[in-house]
Amino acid sequence: MARPRRPRSGRDRVRGATAPSTRPARTALEVPRQQYDVVLDSLAHRRSGRHVEQLTWRWQGPLDTGRFAAAWQSVTARESVLRSALTRGPAPLLVVHDRARIEVVRHAAGGAAAARVLAEDRARGFDLRRPGPLRVTLLDAPGRGAPGRGPSGARMLLTFHHALLDTAGVFVLLEEFCRAYLAGGVLPGGERRPDLRDWARWLDEQDPAPARELWSRALPAGEPALLPLLPGPDTRQSGCGRAEVRLSAAEAGRLHRWAAARALPDSSALQAVWALLIHRAQRVPGGLPVGFGVTVSGRGIPLDGVERLVGPLRTTLPMIVTVDPEQPLGLLLAALRDRALDMAAYEWVALGQIQEWTGRAAAGEEAGGQLVQSLVAVAGGPRPPAGLRAALAAAGVRLELEHADGAHPAVPVALLAHHGADGSLHLTVAHDRARVCDRDARLLAAHCARLLRLLPATTGGARVGEVLSALGSDPPPLIAPPHPGRRTVRPRPRPTDSQGAVDRAPSQS
Repeated sequence: MARPRRPRSGRDRVRGATAPSTRPARTALEVPRQQYDVVLDSLAHRRSGRHVEQLTWRWQGPLDTGRFAAAWQSVTARESVLRSALTRGPAPLLVVHDRARIEVVRHAAGGAAAARVLAEDRARGFDLRRPGPLRVTLLDAPGRGAPGRGPSGARMLLTFHHALLDTAGVFVLLEEFCRAYLAGGVLPGGERRPDLRDWARWLDEQDPAPARELWSRALPAGEPALLPLLPGPDTRQSGCGRAEVRLSAAEAGRLHRWAAARALPDSSALQAVWALLIHRAQRVPGGLPVGFGVTVSGRGIPLDGVERLVGPLRTTLPMIVTVDPEQPLGLLLAALRDRALDMAAYEWVALGQIQEWTGRAAAGEEAGGQLVQSLVAVAGGPRPPAGLRAALAAAGVRLELEHADGAHPAVPVALLAHHGADGSLHLTVAHDRARVCDRDARLLAAHCARLLRLLPATTGGARVGEVLSALGSDPPPLIAPPHPGRRTVRPRPRPTDSQGAVDRAPSQS
């Protein structure tokens, strides 16, 4: 493949990856309630890097860049979400275009240059008014690779926006891309899978009454403690920050075995540590309710083929539990696990609905009002299926996930966790630097890691206060008050509480 002239940005645009199409759209859908707040926040903060996630894959073996770009374009032609855009207005619409072009770019960048490319690509964000919630970047070492061919050991960066995609959906897209690449760049035919339109119709058919009853009963009447930080001064910083710590494979393995022996998922341990830190920051001797958001896949719903539906199904639900220093740690862990099981039947419920049902819709300035001001997200993604890995291996290709860099949510601080390929556990405290400075984010990340390393050493009767004592006299990190002039995003009223798909006249994004 003849490489095009290098653009001024220093990037090579791979053949077949031109600007998005401007053809008229064919249909439009109402934005589902699950994504309503994310969509509004994204349209208001286009260049903030919020809600943008990145996955980096190591490609080992021969790489034909022309076929690579053609394969991604073939997937775009098949998947409606990659041809979707959003309109801006009092009631944003999700517009499905007839055609669109995916952006595929090649960089000669290794080491520090690659890290800079990743950071710049995240900060670039997305213009959601145009089709294309996914960008693909090939990274290879400078000076390597013949025209039309990629070097062995190239890296593939997938950058995507949570307003239209989530991690599970991107893994499905990756599988489709691999099938297309192995087939010469054209995605083979297959049985139809559900898409955004099917999901919207399913949502429209749901009765919210049981969910309303659950949340009205489960949430306390008062306001729970919401942040693992003490009030502090202005940070004099801006932008989105990330503080990272790592538990080794041996440490992560001990934590997993400890949790499994108590019939707990690893996520319960992470949520327990976050709940402990929220309680500690309140500096009160007794028990009190604490609250934070937890991410759920949204795919635990009875919709045929939902596990392979590509879209923004992942959402946030509020987790509220009581933390008491005199309480056995085991009871707190069981409460977190049981509450998660209760919520599993209602993964399709939107946080905005829960706020309305509990009278909190207009309270607070942070996204999520008085229910969610911090977040715990545990990422997980499968490898390509064994059959697909075998087919890639037969072509001399091995594709392995190298790094997962979660999205910055619209809350002041979040704990993001994912397992590395070597079994290690990577913890990232993503933070709004105008609220939480880099030093305090590093301190919070260190406290999380210290408690997680401690948990496997606790005895069966260990109490919450004993676990927290491991932090000694370390002060809790600080958070600045919201800036009085800072723009906030509040949910706008919708015509009805319906969540369904509404066919409308074709419109331009």
